[in-house]
Amino acid sequence: MEFNNTQAIYLQIADYVCDQVQLRRWLPDAKVPSVRDLAVTLEVNPNTVMRSYEHLQQQGVIYTRRGMGYFVSEDAVKKITALRREQFLQEELPQFFRKMYLLGIELDELKTRYEKYKQQHAKIH
Repeated sequence: MEFNNTQAIYLQIADYVCDQVQLRRWLPDAKVPSVRDLAVTLEVNPNTVMRSYEHLQQQGVIYTRRGMGYFVSEDAVKKITALRREQFLQEELPQFFRKMYLLGIELDELKTRYEKYKQQHAKIH
């Protein structure tokens, strides 16, 4: 995993974990990699992974079982989707609309391209 300079590493790791859950690679009530294992895999300090896990636990995405580790919450996909959707609507969409306006892109052109994207994406899955 390559990290960027625009966001704290622990948040990028949290996004990685959320991606695994949303892509159904890590299923509800399944154990997630230990702090140490994920730190080795991502080549980061275990304290950074611990901070990510604590952040995700506060959001209800993962939970702990004493002495057993961290597990994916039953409704993790729903929570992640809601959090990411709100973030997109509040932060990314206004910037996107601004670019559309500046470039003279109309919604009908965007809709056509989005429909084409959905068709191609459906073929992949």
